[in-house]
Order: sequence, then C-alpha cells, then structure tokens
Amino acid sequence: MIRNCLYLKKIGAMIITRTFDLLNRYQENFDRDDVLVAKENGKWVKYSTRKYIDNSYAFSYGLLALGIKKGDKIVTVSNNRPEWNFVDMGMAMIGVVHVPVFPSLSTDEYKYILEHSEAKMVIVSDKKLYSIIKPAVEQIKNLKNFYSFDKLEAVGNWMEIIESGRKNADQFKEEVEKIKNEIVPDDFATLIYTSGTTGTAKGVMLSHKNLVGNFLAAAAVFSLKPENKYLSVLPLCHVGGRMGNYQTQYSGTSIYYAENMGAIAANMREIKPDGFDAVPRILEKIYDTVIAKGKKLTQPKKSIFFWAVKLGLKYKDDGNNSWFYNRKLKIADKLIFSKWREALGGNINIVGCGGASLQPRLERIFWACGIKILNMYGLTETSPIITINKTTKPDFKLGTVGKLIEGVDVKIADDGEILCKGHNVMLGYYKDQELTKSVFDEDGWFHTGDIGSWDKDKFLKVTDRKKEIFKLSNGKFIAPQIIENKIKESILIDQIMVTGEHEKFASALISPNFAYFKDWCTSKNIPFENNEELIQLQQVLTVLNEEVKKFNKTLSTPERISRFKLVPDEWSSATGELSPTLKLKRKIIENKYKKLLERVYSKQSV
Repeated sequence: MIRNCLYLKKIGAMIITRTFDLLNRYQENFDRDDVLVAKENGKWVKYSTRKYIDNSYAFSYGLLALGIKKGDKIVTVSNNRPEWNFVDMGMAMIGVVHVPVFPSLSTDEYKYILEHSEAKMVIVSDKKLYSIIKPAVEQIKNLKNFYSFDKLEAVGNWMEIIESGRKNADQFKEEVEKIKNEIVPDDFATLIYTSGTTGTAKGVMLSHKNLVGNFLAAAAVFSLKPENKYLSVLPLCHVGGRMGNYQTQYSGTSIYYAENMGAIAANMREIKPDGFDAVPRILEKIYDTVIAKGKKLTQPKKSIFFWAVKLGLKYKDDGNNSWFYNRKLKIADKLIFSKWREALGGNINIVGCGGASLQPRLERIFWACGIKILNMYGLTETSPIITINKTTKPDFKLGTVGKLIEGVDVKIADDGEILCKGHNVMLGYYKDQELTKSVFDEDGWFHTGDIGSWDKDKFLKVTDRKKEIFKLSNGKFIAPQIIENKIKESILIDQIMVTGEHEKFASALISPNFAYFKDWCTSKNIPFENNEELIQLQQVLTVLNEEVKKFNKTLSTPERISRFKLVPDEWSSATGELSPTLKLKRKIIENKYKKLLERVYSKQSV
C-alpha cells in the first residue's frame, strides 16, 4: 500500500473547503476582465471577475425566489460556456445539487436521469438540445422549470432568473449568507451520471471535499499563473473537465472555452493558449493529422520530417538521453517540432490528459517536442484524480499514470485490482445502497474495477478494466485495451475492438482510417463509391492484413489477432459506439455487429 498525506490551501486566513470559496479567492486575488472567455457570434467575449461574482450571486437569489431549496437538484445540459459557471456557483452557494449531463444523450437517457435525480429544474444551452430534451421533460409531471442559455421562443431564458435575483437581492442576501455558512465540506455538492460503457448510468454523489481536494492537488501540479491562458476542451459535465475548470480558476488563469471539438486547432491559433485538457482520443487525432500532413510532403522535407518523428519516439524521460541525442533533438525541434507547436498556437507547453488509456508513444513524442502531457488516472467515483504525473523529474514517468495525489491511499489487491481510500472517494451511488456496498469492502477500500501495478514502487500503471478482461477457450486471459492501444498506433486504423471470450483465438472489429484510405485509393486510381465498397477492396484488405501481421509480431501468441473484420462506420459518441469520453461501448458494438462477429468465428470465415 502507498499512502500520501492530506494538505489544505488557504485564502488569506480562510481554508478553501467548498467549491464556491473560489469566488472569494477571485475577489481577493484576481480582479481582471478576462477570467472566463467564449466565442459569441464569431467573436471572443470576455467576462470579468466582478461579472462572474455578480451573476453567481444573482442566480442564487433568483433560485430562492423561485422556491428552490437546499438539497434540490437542477440538471444542466450544455456546451462549455461561462454561463455554466454562473449557475454552478449560484447553486453551490445555496446547497442546490448540480446535475451536469452530457449533451450527447438520447431522449430516453435524459428522461431516466431527470426522473432518477428528481430534478426541479432543467437548463439547456441551445435549440437543438431543447428539441431532444423537451419530450423527456413533458413526460415528467412535477418538472415545471425549464430554461435555456440561448434565447429561444419556446422556453424561459436563464437571464430571467438572474434579473429576478437582482430585483430580490435585498430579500435574499442574508439567507444566502446563512446557507453558505451552514454548508460543510462533506455536504452533497453534485450528482454526476457516469456515461458508462454498459448498462444504465449510475448517479455518483460527490461532496465539496471530494471536488476541492482534487482541484487543489491538480493546481499544485499544473502551477498555472494569472498571465497564462488555458483552453477548456473537455465537457464541464465530465468530472475531469470540471476539475480542470476549477483548478484553472484557483490559479487565476484565463479560461477560454473551445467552440467545439472540430474547432480546437483553430481556437488554439487564435488565442495561443499555454495549455489545454484532453482525453487520449484528442491527442491521437492531433498526432494522426500531423503525420498525415507529413506523408504529403515532398523530398527532402518528408525524410527530415520522419527523421524527427523517429527521434522523438526514442525520447527518454529519465534524463538519460545522450548528449548526441539532445543535440539532434535541438535540430529536430528547430526544423520540425517548433512547427507542430506553432500549429497549436505556439505557446502550448502543458496538457492534462485522462479518461482512458494513453498510448505511451504519444506521450513520448509530445514530450520530445516540448509539450508536457500530464497523464493522470481516476474515475468519476474518485472526483476524479487518484494519481498524476508531474512536470519535472523525479515525479513523472512516461508510460505510467503518475504518483498519488496528497490525501489518497492506494493498494493493489491479490487479483491486481486497484483499491483506493481518501478525500476523493465519492459519498456513494444515488438511491442505490446495494450498488454502493458492492464497490466498498469491509475495510472501506473502494474497488475501482481497474487492474494495475506499481512501477518503482511509486508510479501506477493501469493495464485494463477488470470486467473487460476475457478468457479464451484454452484458459488464456486477454486484456483487450493493451492490444487495442498497441494496434491503434497505426495511422491506418482509427478504432479497433478486440474480442474472443470463450473462443479459440482473439479477433477484432476494425474501423479503418477512412480519410487516409480515401486519399490512398484516389492516388492509386482505385474506384469506390462509399465506405461499404472501400472496405471490400482487396487492395485495402491486403494492406490492413499486413499491418495487423506487423503488430502481431509484438504480441504474445494468445494476444495475436487471428482474424479481423472491417466495419463501414466511423465510431463516435454521436453514433453510439463510443461513450461521451470516447471509450468503447463494447456491448453496443458487439450487438451492432453481431452477425459480423458470428462470421469471424464461423468455420467458413477466412
């Protein structure tokens, strides 16, 4: 077991123990005009410290005027924007439980969450989300309060609550202060429904102590400054995105909210941020885009480009790079890597990454090009961070998820499962005592469901989800994430899911990199009409078969992919194959391609 001690941070003489204490810190330390920034009608609009504080208090007064009480639940379904923070802090100050939900769910999923959480109010960001959620709201009799951030004809605007709060400020000021003073760190602060990869979403109850302990630990690692800019990419409804949002505010750093996933690179070039947050899939896309551009270069630029890439993949994090390697790296940086950074705005030096397994090669090459990827590990149930890599040796090790944050204990069970205790562990699952009991043992350890081990007795390595490891008919166990991460290093493969439980061999479903193959086929004058035709082309099958064979040589015999089938679809959270945090939804994928998988293991399959 490895243990760390808890620490506290103060605002002057006051200890930060509740999320809304951030407003006091802003008032005392960061009086500025650009604490929160977002694109509105094509222009970046800045919100000041005073605006943040005033809107947050006005919202709390407005909620009280509507009869909302401490302990009530309010659901928000929104893109990342400053308004999210105003309502979040307004709720927190009067003890209202914030239920932030992903904007990529179905009407039925929203209906379940609204009913299960017993929400008193729903706030959506825009017309599109309103149209999806409206049918769910109409089926819930006691849900009368429905608002939007954007101005829509069919629903009340959130500014109505703000205006009501301002008109009734004198009536509710004392009440808000009274409620604030009564809120303690262990109070229920937020209810987050896990996106999950199987089954019904679980409502995770987190306290102020859970959230605060995490963002203080993260702030100590990132060490952002008020003069920095940070691009918020991960959804604020995701516990990782929310933690990053809070820790950036703690540091007084300007937060710019990315317009959407497709606009990340453009936003970076506009604002030139010093850092951003990500899940591994975002880094994979950035890397694949860069490599694809490199392949289109002409000689000798193409050779120089891939010489630099090869050099970067050999980067060592222990300081043992030779003087000759470092000299070559400086040349590679001047010729190639500096241009990578320039494409991301020119100032990026730090990226917080979590939510799924990160390919070690990506971590290595980004560090080599001067961008520190801080790989971390945790779950919604742990608020989320359990471990994190830091920015300087000896407190980081590439290929691991870092060291424990302060106040958290971890031990590895006999079967390899990671167990956790600490200020970060949830209060429990909402309205589900049995499920809560099932994840805690008699000694109070939370069972994460992940398999891991210690590297050098202080760095944690996570290998797979316990429930995703399967056994072949010959008794050999297969950890699919390890294999998938390895094969996804190929630019030819966008997504892969390894399968084979109770079968004689491991197989896979592969979603190819369609953008790459469309260009490839065009360059070779190979005709095709659509994805269906593309994946049936013998030339494509031959290339991918050779690619899988190449990776099979790096795997043990039971892990090797004996057969695979291509799918014509690009997997995403919008189409249902990936969770909102871009992890594989294995059961959904298995059901969607059931007939294809049956063919993989049929005697006629080749």
